Amino acid sequence: MTSRTPIACVIWAKDAQRQVADCVRAAAALPGIDPVIVCDDGSADETAKYAGAAGAIVVTHQRARGWAAAMESAVNALGILEQRDRRSEAASLLLLSATGAQPADLAPLVEPIRSGRADLTIAVPTGEAAAPGVPETAAMRGIAELTGWTPRAPLAVERCLTRRAFELTSPLAAGWGGAVSMLVDVWRAGLTVEEVELDRPRRESSLDLTERFDRAVQLAEVTRALAARGLVQAGLSEFKESGGIQGILKRFKR
Repeated sequence: MTSRTPIACVIWAKDAQRQVADCVRAAAALPGIDPVIVCDDGSADETAKYAGAAGAIVVTHQRARGWAAAMESAVNALGILEQRDRRSEAASLLLLSATGAQPADLAPLVEPIRSGRADLTIAVPTGEAAAPGVPETAAMRGIAELTGWTPRAPLAVERCLTRRAFELTSPLAAGWGGAVSMLVDVWRAGLTVEEVELDRPRRESSLDLTERFDRAVQLAEVTRALAARGLVQAGLSEFKESGGIQGILKRFKR
């Protein structure tokens, strides 16, 4: 890969009309990024309109299908565009969230991929952080059991990877399980994963009812992804010991 090889930026966006335009413009300003594709994941607001006005190619889900499905829909659209318009094929993918860190802060994710030093990079915040939640803990333990490697931010959605690595991990597990399945499958394929430290704090979860339910679903998706890749006692035990979905909801009420 050379500095002139295009890198496609894929952005997951849900109910992000206030942030998506700035995210699209900032991503497009990064060296070598072309094109920028936004997957509007079942938004109830005008996320798609704002993303398109900012210059992004927009793919729309009529209902929310989660991070993994959004990434796959956007990359599928990229392949169609490349063939239809005879575009230069993007050799790598920068994966972002419209409501996450600013793209300019994530530029260090690209360099290890462009230089060929890594096949997948993951953003790891270095600022002061709260203790990992139950879903993160289950993901860490499960990935460690399957690969012998313990990631520090297994559910981080800010990543950069080669097109080949993405193809090897497709189809991704559903929802947040896709973040886990990507790490496990890349590692098992003998590819190189590099964690890139970024000087920013982790986002702390709120304690509202919606957040509690989302975290419970997150754990269920992570556990299913781990179980599908082998007998993963770490992930399954974490889920059982927490009392399933109801148990997780009770834990987050404390």
